[in-house]
Amino acid sequence: MSSLFIADLHLDDSRPHITDLFERYLAGDELRQADALYVLGDLVEAWIGDDDDAELPARIARATRAVRDSGKPVYFMPGNRDFLLGQDYADRAGLTLLEDGVVHDLYGRPTLLMHGDTLCTDDVAYQAVRRQVRTPEWKANILAMPLEARRAFAAKARADSRAHTGATMESIMDVNADAVAQAMRGAGVTHLIHGHTHRPAIHEFSLDGQNAQRIVLGDWYEQGSVLRVARDGSELQGLSL
Repeated sequence: MSSLFIADLHLDDSRPHITDLFERYLAGDELRQADALYVLGDLVEAWIGDDDDAELPARIARATRAVRDSGKPVYFMPGNRDFLLGQDYADRAGLTLLEDGVVHDLYGRPTLLMHGDTLCTDDVAYQAVRRQVRTPEWKANILAMPLEARRAFAAKARADSRAHTGATMESIMDVNADAVAQAMRGAGVTHLIHGHTHRPAIHEFSLDGQNAQRIVLGDWYEQGSVLRVARDGSELQGLSL
């Protein structure tokens, strides 16, 4: 048995083949045999509110609800693209919401789970925007807008994000080693799983004299990516279309 982790799917109508892959994977044999599914943020390219009447949120909810109805918990941690996802949609989709920075015991290993964006502390401009948009007042103002206005706002935000990414050194957008160490020390763990950076890898290192591990989940832009965590270890693997 294993627990399965995915992140950074960025599901969007412009890439229907990735949505198809997501649906097939959730309906496949591996999920039926797994202990749980974790989605660590950025399930969609942009979340404009639980009242979005587009077809994509409905398709996602059907797929995740089917997993939950089969007896498998589906844990969801909001990322920087879908932090407006709330309890109403989570209930419809069968999702158990997780706070960023929660610790779960995975087969005897206490493991810190994060989306990963808060670890990118060298990207000062991004962190400033993140603090602004996570305030209750900002969220309330956005969600009070009509749906079409929110769609236009989301499109502009995606364009601004692409411009920022294109103008920023890759090293600045990666995690900061001190931030990683501080987060793991604060949680009292030697294992961390996160997404956000789109740099899938299993990093082994020393933390205060102890063997430590940081696993970075892959994105779903060109193919799928899943992490399998079992009692005997962890494995990152791509999923073909």
